[in-house]
Amino acid sequence: MTSRSKPIVTGLVILGLIGALAWSVYQKLDNQQAEGKQNRQRIPAPVEVAAIEVGSIDQLRSFTGTLEARSEFVVAPKISGRIEQLRVDLADGVNRGQVVAVLDDAESTQEVARARADLEVEKALNAESLSLLKIAERELKRLEKIQARGDVSESQLDITRSELVAKQALTEVTRARIARAEADLEAARIRLGYTQVKADWQGGNNQRVVAQRFVDAGETVSANAPLLRIVELNPITAVFFVTERDYAKLRVGQQASLDTDAFPGDRFGGSIERIAPVFSETTRQARVEMLVNNPDLRLKPGMFIRASVMLQRVENAIIIPEQALTRRDDQQGVFVVNPDGKSARWQAVEIGVRQGNKVQITGNALSGQVVVLGQQLLDDGAALRIVEVVKQ
Repeated sequence: MTSRSKPIVTGLVILGLIGALAWSVYQKLDNQQAEGKQNRQRIPAPVEVAAIEVGSIDQLRSFTGTLEARSEFVVAPKISGRIEQLRVDLADGVNRGQVVAVLDDAESTQEVARARADLEVEKALNAESLSLLKIAERELKRLEKIQARGDVSESQLDITRSELVAKQALTEVTRARIARAEADLEAARIRLGYTQVKADWQGGNNQRVVAQRFVDAGETVSANAPLLRIVELNPITAVFFVTERDYAKLRVGQQASLDTDAFPGDRFGGSIERIAPVFSETTRQARVEMLVNNPDLRLKPGMFIRASVMLQRVENAIIIPEQALTRRDDQQGVFVVNPDGKSARWQAVEIGVRQGNKVQITGNALSGQVVVLGQQLLDDGAALRIVEVVKQ
């Protein structure tokens, strides 16, 4: 053997020794894993279990949104004037038709008095014209009797007839002026009534709440200037927006509920009232309005809310706790306790409807109990020891 080939042989020998050592280590680790698996199967793993139930389960979808007043009404005077009284303030209740503000009525009262006086003048003129008309009628009758004897000329009779026609026309004029004076008086009375500003809205409930005040007593306002904003709070409207994925599952009348940070732990029931027929081009979402009963007026416009809508209800569903789900070999499944109560089998499952911490199992007729805690200690067929039965 030459001196050049000796290092090569030495290297091969070393590589062989390393390979043999590695193979020995691999076999030892493999044996340890097999022994560990056998030990796990032999030593019962402590676990918690829950019963597999059969019943109804609801598919709920949560949305975020805002509360809005169902309707609002802005109180404004129909005439200009100075505010003498403002009878309601912020957060006060208001009944339909209630007087909420009073304007200075001195000028309007004077207009009514003037219109009433004008009407009396016209009535007096009408009475005078009626009296003159009766005199003319009697004069014509007297002349017509005299003419029958031939003592009155035809021309004199024509003059008397023309005077009668003039008196009739004057009477008609005074009647028309009375009607105009009566209309002027009614208009003045209406303008006087406008000094009593009423909250007279259409539809909805008979009682609402003052949401905003725009003026104070003593200010002079113009016609149609806003004084108060009055809103209806019972029922109240919850508004949220949905994407195309959920849009097709919603319908008018669908039951829903909401909660808000203002009243943690409380839920308020309602139903979907309106669904927009179009989507926003910018957000690709559609507006949904939910009608919510609010008898105590606790919910206020502008509050942030979380709405839960029941999209689907499944009857006779197989239900397990979500905590029972685990993964093995990239599959989702559960460990079902065998009838002997001492071991468990691995069962791949498909998930249907989710409701809170419960899930529906589809495609498998499961029964009995499932492991909800300690799955990491189990393999298919592994022994177990039930330490607690968890109630759903």
